[in-house]
Amino acid sequence: MLDAPDLLRLLHPFIAVTVVMPLIGVAVYFAVQTRQRRLAVANKTKTTIAPVVGKEHVRVGQWLSGAVVGLVLLGLAHPIFKTIARENAWAENPFRVVFVVAMYALTLAALVALYKSRTPLWRGVMATLTGTGLWLLGMQPGVFRRGYEWQVSHFYLGMAAAMLMIFALATLPEIYKSKRWRLTHAALNTVAVLLFISQGITGTRDLLEIPLHWQEPFIYQCDFQNKTC
Repeated sequence: MLDAPDLLRLLHPFIAVTVVMPLIGVAVYFAVQTRQRRLAVANKTKTTIAPVVGKEHVRVGQWLSGAVVGLVLLGLAHPIFKTIARENAWAENPFRVVFVVAMYALTLAALVALYKSRTPLWRGVMATLTGTGLWLLGMQPGVFRRGYEWQVSHFYLGMAAAMLMIFALATLPEIYKSKRWRLTHAALNTVAVLLFISQGITGTRDLLEIPLHWQEPFIYQCDFQNKTC
């Protein structure tokens, strides 16, 4: 039976499946369409792809970047605040609680400012602040990072995908100025798609490994290394 902590834990995969994954599919589709239209125009051949496809790709890409950062923040919130409550951190270490809340506020503020920034300098500053905020929150106690298998860690692969989304958002105006930037954008976002695929695999694995809330006191008494209870 699922209780409140289990239902809160399911918010992250629920939004990933219902919001982020569809946006990834639409963004990839528009990216391919944009590329095909650009090649057709360059070769002076007819195409049925509408000129508006490029603008739609940009719009969906902006939505995707924000959704990915928001999803990471949501995924980190459950273990962070659960650990804070369990350890009674407000009484023992109030600075830790204030720091976490401040980091959430500053990261969200930096993301909003990144969308509104117009100069390369400010886009770089806000992108750096957004990424730094995610990493500082990700290093908080309670976050399962799977450091002993970082190559297949849902946390590290997800953070890498989020960093690529932030970079894509910060460098968006540059792709209109240089072919090199367009190729870089395409290459990095191809890597991002592969990372998103890995998230589907590692996220499913982690859900299978996480016990229900009422089972935790019993399951965590097991010897995971020797696989005995």
